[in-house]
Formats: sequence, C-alpha cells, structure tokens
Amino acid sequence: MLLLALPGCCYFIVFYYLPLLGYVVAFQNYLPFIGFVDSPFVGLDNFRSLFTDPGFWAAVENTIVISLLQLLLYFPVPIGLAILINGLISTRWRRFIQSVVYLPHFVSWVIIVALFQQMLGSDGPVVHALRATGLPAVDLMTSPPFFKWLVTLQLIWKDAGWGAIIYLAALLSIDPTLYEAATVDGAGRWRRLWHVTLPGLIDITILLLILRIGALLSVGFEQIILQRDNVGPGAGEVLDTYVYFHGIAAGQWGLAAAAGILKAVIAAALVIGANRFAHRLGYGGVYT
Repeated sequence: MLLLALPGCCYFIVFYYLPLLGYVVAFQNYLPFIGFVDSPFVGLDNFRSLFTDPGFWAAVENTIVISLLQLLLYFPVPIGLAILINGLISTRWRRFIQSVVYLPHFVSWVIIVALFQQMLGSDGPVVHALRATGLPAVDLMTSPPFFKWLVTLQLIWKDAGWGAIIYLAALLSIDPTLYEAATVDGAGRWRRLWHVTLPGLIDITILLLILRIGALLSVGFEQIILQRDNVGPGAGEVLDTYVYFHGIAAGQWGLAAAAGILKAVIAAALVIGANRFAHRLGYGGVYT
C-alpha cells in the first residue's frame, strides 16, 4: 500500500513542496542570469512596493468580486443540476444527460471564449436581436460593467456538469429506505428533498465550500487573460494576471513572488478558518 502511494507522494514533493524554496525570490532583487545565491536581498521592499501599487489593490478587488459572484451563482448550480438529473426516472436518459452536461468541461477556454464572442459580440445574434427590437445594441464581450458577470456565466456553462458528478455520487450513497420511510409518513417530493436529499449532501457540500473559500483569490487565469484586453486592466485585471504581467512580462520577479506568498498565506488562513467554523457547526470539514 505504501509503495502504491509512493508515486503520488513524489509528485507532490517534486512539483509542490520543493518549488516553495523559490519563495526566497520575494525577499530578493532577483536576476535570473545570476541566480538565487548571488541575487541581492532587499528584505521586505518587494512587499512595500506591492502594497503601495494601486494596480495591485485593483486586481485584489476584481478578484474578490469575481470569486464572490462565482461562489454565490456558480457553487449552487452543480447541486441543483445533480438533484434534477438524479430525479429522472429513466436510467438511460439520466446517463445521456449526465454525459452531455459535463462535456463542456473538456472544451478549452479558447474555444469557449470564441463561442461567447460569436453569441454576445458585436456581430452576434444577441446584438442583432436588440437592434431589431429598437433597444440599445451593447457588445457584452467588451463591456467592463458586465465582465464579472460574463466570466461567471462562462464558468457555469463550462463546469456545472462536471461539478455535479461529485454530488451525483453523494446522492447514490443515500439509503433508499429513507425515501421509502418518508413517503410512507406522507412526505411529498419537496419534503423528501428538504429532509432526506439535502441532509445527505451537506457533508460533501461543506467540504467543497471550504475548498472553494480557500481559492477565493484564484480565478481562472486562462479564461481571464483571453478576455482582459477586451475590457482593459481596470475591469479585467485579477491577481493571477497581475503576477503574470509584473513577473514574467515585466521581469519584476520579486514583486510577483511577494504577491504569490500573500495569496498563499491568505488562502491557508481562509481554509483553516472555514474548517474551524464547520467544526463548530458540527460538520467534519476538510480535516479533523
């Protein structure tokens, strides 16, 4: 059993734990051509530059707003979708619909953004329909106020079906006799949903919610960077793209590493705090 787990442990050690040593860059004026050893240490100067940069705080604000929108609008969708699919009587139709709704997960963001451009762009059917009805024709793909709603809508369309798989597995683990007993006691469909189905999903929902809260400062890098220039950095800059443009594009390695450390520390604090709150409510959480 330990030997079977060895490849997975090696993977995490090599690709997750050893790279943590690179965080020393955050305390250096790092220059790639002279390496870690010879790059001069600057203490907390990179963090001071980070906190005094208005672009950083704008990226933090955009990241938090997008993450909260996704938490409120996207997170419940896989739960509802799983309940609807599980309620289908025909097993054949259930498997077919399940296969169809999770297929968009395997489509790249490049294609998905192109599809939304065709639908919501200046030459798309939505704009033509608005013009035909005499309403103002707005290119939603280049609208800064709509951008945060747009990326949330794209995420729902792409990953709702994939996220529902976990909840479908949890629904299958609910004892069918509970539904039978509830029916005998006179519970209708909604009461069975409230008193049997939802309590059966609560543990996995709490677990995934804690992990989602831990990723509050992470939104889809590829999805955002493909559309950032359409709306400008003011509306489209998030922490991940900020690190990319300042670290790789501009060569400010120390500043980007400082942002990465800050993001990791906040994510760890959010997971620990949410897990402790779940324990106080009587749920298992991520760890005991």
